[in-house]
Amino acid sequence: MDSLPFVRIRPASGWKPLDLRQLWQYRELLSTLGRRDLTLRYRQTVLGAFWVIAQPLMAAGIFSFVFGKVANMPSDGVPYFLFAYAGLLCWNAFSNTLAKVSASLVGNSNLISKVYFPRLILPLSTLYSTLIDFAVAFAMMLVLLGANHVPIGPRLLLLPVWMAFLLMLALGTGLYVSALMVSYRDVQYILPVFVQLLLYASPVAYAVVAVPASLQLFYHLNPLTGLLEAFRWSLLGCGTLSPWVLAYSAGISCAWLVLGAFAFKRMERLFSDVI
Repeated sequence: MDSLPFVRIRPASGWKPLDLRQLWQYRELLSTLGRRDLTLRYRQTVLGAFWVIAQPLMAAGIFSFVFGKVANMPSDGVPYFLFAYAGLLCWNAFSNTLAKVSASLVGNSNLISKVYFPRLILPLSTLYSTLIDFAVAFAMMLVLLGANHVPIGPRLLLLPVWMAFLLMLALGTGLYVSALMVSYRDVQYILPVFVQLLLYASPVAYAVVAVPASLQLFYHLNPLTGLLEAFRWSLLGCGTLSPWVLAYSAGISCAWLVLGAFAFKRMERLFSDVI
């Protein structure tokens, strides 16, 4: 009788390279967890995916009143509601990914403590529902563009590029935060405050031109600034697409993803013991 394969699982120490081949071997688990996340989200809801559209529509309406009517801020020549909705489309993709990835380990503590699999599967599985939510909200964006007679040009083909960089930034941040949250549960209370501050420190509800010239350089240190501007340029054709700002945002997004993944891998050996 042939001997059975023997695999010894040992906790890694120090900085270890990512095993992408192992992730591919567990691709079916990744798909299953992704579908489960989507199913649990809309279970026992009457309106289901409509909430994905309702939330940015209501927020865009509030931003249009507060920033467009009351504060009378510029919107780069497009209706303020469209301007705000386009910004929220980008922002929600970032904030939802960050929130889901950050809570993925603590929310699946029973799996981590009982079953072995690459822990990176858990945060990656949350991207499935994020992309579905984005697709639903994006379909509403197309309806709004048609209703307001805003032309759709070839610039829309670059939207997946901006989306990729946005997910890299959110995933890289979420990986580090999720690993940190396993040992320090205070992080789950700090993160919403940080995200709320970041919302107003990013051009979601207002245009970059509304920021004083003396603060422009400091303001563009936020990598979301370039990505939000790129999103609006692809969707509405407004704003200024600066190659330098985009290069900075893209570089930070890629670097942040690599650093977050390696930090996650370094702390992975402690998950089963302390979660």
